Formats: sequence, structure tokens, C-alpha cells
Amino acid sequence: MLSVLSIASEAFPLVKTGGLADVAGALPLALTREGVEMRTLLPGYPAVMSKLEAAETVHAYPALMGGPAQVLAGRAGGLDLFVLDAPHLYQRPGNIYLGPDGRDWPDNSFRFAALARAGADLAKRIAADVVHAHDWQGALAPVYLHYDGGTRPGTVLTLHNMAFQGHYYGDLLSALGLPAEAMAIEGVEYFGGIGFLKGGILFADKVTTVSPTYAREILTPEFGMALDGLLRTRAADVEGIVNGIDDEIWNPETDATLAKTYSASRLDDRVANRAACQARFGLSPSPEAPLFGVVSRLTSQKGLDLLLACMPGLVARGGQLALLGAGEPSLEQGFRALAAAYPDQVGCVIGYDETLAHRIQAGVDFLVVPSRFEPCGLTQLCALRYGAAPLVARVGGLADTVIDANEAALTAGVATGLQFHPPEIGALDHAISRAFDLCRDPMVMRRLRLNGMRADVSWRTPAKRYAALYQKLRMVS
Repeated sequence: MLSVLSIASEAFPLVKTGGLADVAGALPLALTREGVEMRTLLPGYPAVMSKLEAAETVHAYPALMGGPAQVLAGRAGGLDLFVLDAPHLYQRPGNIYLGPDGRDWPDNSFRFAALARAGADLAKRIAADVVHAHDWQGALAPVYLHYDGGTRPGTVLTLHNMAFQGHYYGDLLSALGLPAEAMAIEGVEYFGGIGFLKGGILFADKVTTVSPTYAREILTPEFGMALDGLLRTRAADVEGIVNGIDDEIWNPETDATLAKTYSASRLDDRVANRAACQARFGLSPSPEAPLFGVVSRLTSQKGLDLLLACMPGLVARGGQLALLGAGEPSLEQGFRALAAAYPDQVGCVIGYDETLAHRIQAGVDFLVVPSRFEPCGLTQLCALRYGAAPLVARVGGLADTVIDANEAALTAGVATGLQFHPPEIGALDHAISRAFDLCRDPMVMRRLRLNGMRADVSWRTPAKRYAALYQKLRMVS
């Protein structure tokens, strides 16, 4: 069986701030069907340590980035794990990346360099065939393996969001355990400092992104976040593999959180969830009003400022909005103000609630994802599974996973949602207008829902592609 060590800073259901956690939590199980044994190395956050079962020490460090540490092997949340138990780095309350002041922990460079260093050491200790590092937090693992020299496993770096890169002062080089030669353009040097993600992209054998379109987009200055030049030199080794979702957790036929379960063959039962969603958000129980939903971080990257600007038109047309999310204070305040001004038509819950996310997906007509860029996106996949038509910007993974309800697609009977481009107010407003038009034809809406629910949004196909990629790397490592 192929042995893969995954290195991630978060994994559902143990700790989650975004889609990375969903991927890190679901991929190992999906890979078992492909003959791949994947174990995941996580930081020893309190939420992880409190759930770790049958822990055994695999390796101890007298000193690792400023203090003693040990790697533990065990299980938690249904996952086979290695956990880096380093209290001086991870035994902290609250957000895993941010301190009480809302800013990055000042020692994040050491916290995630330690994770990568331990991952590189562990991979050799357990004779892993492949190391799969995720985002900037794991990106130094291929770098350490490169500079260690000797026999090493194959390496994959997956880019979930290039907006976060891990850029730190160059005088940390020695403290991070990197040789002086690494401080070069053909090393980790990046705009005069140390680039974690830059180094990982340079030294990983393969670089993957979470959708084919995003894999092409990041080769351009618009989406490459100043790393497009390096990525173009590695273009032959860059591959886009679209994410999936856990279709057992996200299953409207068995989801106990819903007001009423339903399926493609019992689609009429979905109506009960629409009524429950309206009631939860204090909206008018109108059966005719198009109901739009949002489950998202409230940031400009996610395009929620565009939706905020379009809300007067949506309300004037008689639509409703149920929003769940948190993020930029100006956006939180903007949606709160709308909910206060139009309580029958706009409801918002600031924060995150996994159960409520399921209920929104099961209740709304359209799930709005107006991102300016989106490596993959998972919320639109959940929407498809639950029969909510995604209304998305035509970028990244949104472009790859939603079929626009244009005339040709409607005629062919394959449409699953709505796309708009560019990610601007006028284009989004036009897409919202199209959504109102679709709602006037119940049979068209029914077909959209059924098409989405029958789409394969699981990890089965992505897992096959990852397994094939790992196999190639084992052969060359």
C-alpha cells in the first residue's frame, strides 16, 4: 500500500477555519479506496490534544523552534494522526492563527516551520513514499527535505489560497534551521525576506491547486500573487485537481440537522426546509419569494461587498436573503443594517454554525458565491448536493463546478446554476435578475435542482487523481 504523510495546519472535524480543513479531513478516507494509506500530521492545538486517543510517542525533540516537543501517533475525529505536541507553540486558546488582538501570532513563522520540520523528519522515519504539504503552513517541508540531502520521499504542495504566503524577515533563516545558501533567489529568498510558499513551490516535485481553472489562473499576474513568474517556470509540474466534499456528511437524505430529509426522488419534501430557513432568519414565510443564501467569510475576496451593493435591487424585486458568516467589520455592519431595515426580507447570523450551514443549503433557492477569486470553493458543492442552485462568479473552481443556465444548457437539460463575469456589481446584479426569471418557471427550477443533486461532488474522482499522482512520485523519488 502506498504510504503518504499529509502535513496540514487544520483538519475537520478537529479544528477548522476554512476549506483546507475539509480537504485534510476528507481526503485520507477517500484515498483508502485507492490503496493509499494517508496519515496526517497536525499541530498539537488544545482542540486536537483533548481528543487524541491511544497516543504514543514516535519521536522527541529536546528543542524545536524554542522549546521541547514530541511527535505523537494516535487517532482523533476518525483520523489516523501524528500530532506535534509542542506546548510553547500551540497550547493557546482561541484562533489557531490569530492572537487575542486579531493579528497573526508573532511567532507564526516558528509555529509552522516547526510543523514542516517535524513533517520532513517524520516522513523519513516512517519511510513515507510521498509527503503532501498543504499551503504555506506546510510548505517548508519540501524545502527541508531538499536541503537535508540524501534519499527522500516524493513531495506535493497543494495551494488552497495563494493570498496567504508566509513571508518573514530574512534574519530568521538560521533560527528556522535553514542553511545560508537557502537565502537566494533559487532558494527561499522572496522580496528580501523568507517566503515559505515560494520555497515550497520551488522545491516540491509537484504543485497542485484545487481546481483546473485556478491552476491556469495562478500563472497570470492577476491571480498569481507575485508568484506567477515562478509558477510559469514550474508550469509542467502544476496540476489542478478539483476538491470534493464528504457526501455522507453532506447528504440531504440522512441529514439529521434538517427540518425534513429529502432526496432527488423526494424533492417536494425540500419545501419544509425552506419554511424552516425562513423562520430561523425571521423572514416572511412567503412561498413565492426567491430565497438567496450565503455561507461564507465576509471579505472582499469573497465578493460580499458586491452582494451588499446589489441588495437594494434584490429587496426591491421581492427577494429574501439568509446570510451566515463573519469577517470584515464593515461587511458585518452592512448586512446587520440591512436586516434591521428589512427584517421580513433579510436575516443574518454573524459567526459560523455548521448545523445552520446545512439548514441554509437545504432551504434556499440560490446559494450566492460572488468571489473575486476562488481556488475551488466547497460551499457551491454543498449547494449542488442539497438542491440549491449556486449563483457564482466565473472564476477558479466555481467555473469548473457550476454549469450556467444559459439557453444552450437549459435546452440540453444540463444547467446546474448561474455564472457571472466579471466579478463586478453590474454583472452580479444581472445574474440576480436572471435568478428571478428562472424562479418564474417552476419546472426549470426543478430541473436545476435535480441536475445539481445528481452531480458527483464526492471525493471519488479527485482521490483517483491524487492516487495516480502519488504513484508517479513514488516511482521517481
